[in-house]
Amino acid sequence: MKTRITELFGIRHPIIQGGMHYVGFAELAAAVSAAGGLGIITGLTQKTPELLAREIARCRDMTDRPIGVNLTFLPTFSAPPYAEYIAAIVEGGVRIVETAGRSPEAYMPALKAAGIKVIHKCTSVRHALKAQQIGCDAVSVDGFECGGHPGEDDVPNMILLPRAADELSIPFVASGGMADARSLVAALALGADGINMGTRFIATQEAPVHEKVKQAIVQASELDTRLIMRRLRNTERVLRNAGVDRLLEIEREKGEALQIADIYDQVAGVYPKVMAEGELDAGAWSCGMVAGLIDDVPTVQALIDGIMDGAHRIIRERLEGMLG
Repeated sequence: MKTRITELFGIRHPIIQGGMHYVGFAELAAAVSAAGGLGIITGLTQKTPELLAREIARCRDMTDRPIGVNLTFLPTFSAPPYAEYIAAIVEGGVRIVETAGRSPEAYMPALKAAGIKVIHKCTSVRHALKAQQIGCDAVSVDGFECGGHPGEDDVPNMILLPRAADELSIPFVASGGMADARSLVAALALGADGINMGTRFIATQEAPVHEKVKQAIVQASELDTRLIMRRLRNTERVLRNAGVDRLLEIEREKGEALQIADIYDQVAGVYPKVMAEGELDAGAWSCGMVAGLIDDVPTVQALIDGIMDGAHRIIRERLEGMLG
């Protein structure tokens, strides 16, 4: 399938594995890229630029297909050494970066000078237009359904994607609620050039996370996520668990007086406990409503092949068959 995204990134299928904290290691990124999609290593999961360089090299040993690295720009007092992370990406021969969080504008000159193609994650059309204006090559448009941070506008993809198509001239992929062939065809119909999947890729055999995490996603329905940190305007969609229930109770008690320090124990340092050790109730961890569409743990190759085969069938048989 040829789209502007497959052409831009030199990939066979218009399917991207988004950066995910303590999930986007070399094993998963290599499996996705080898299967014809675009696998992405999560940069800041690696504690130092040197460790990121090592992870990129490890991934390169597993596949010769294009890979990307996610860099999330955090609102923090002690910012990570982003320039050094970018240097590790460049020296590792990676030519695709997925940026997220705050605007990557300050780092665009360095990325562009290295010939890197940048895809920025956005939760609104206005942010997507800003990304286009500062020179991003593509954007990932994140609907309200997504796991992680859906922004504060609460616009689902059925509206957000066609709005993005109306406004943008650069290619974009749909993120949030993407799981299968139906997702891909729907996203293409709404104007996107491909899909970005996060939660769906956690529930694969190659995802280097605890088996309990995969089974929690398989067993969850579309009703089992919760939105946290709304009052802090840092909304995150997470899978409901005992830690999240405690967090939501604190939020109710504190009301408008809520501060990040009040819920720190439920959100800080949670990912290693959950993803590596399987402590599902340790606190809040990102999961999309798409969990309701996930009922198996296939190999990455089987997942991507199934999506592409199914998409061809939907387009050629179901949709063409409806035309008189």
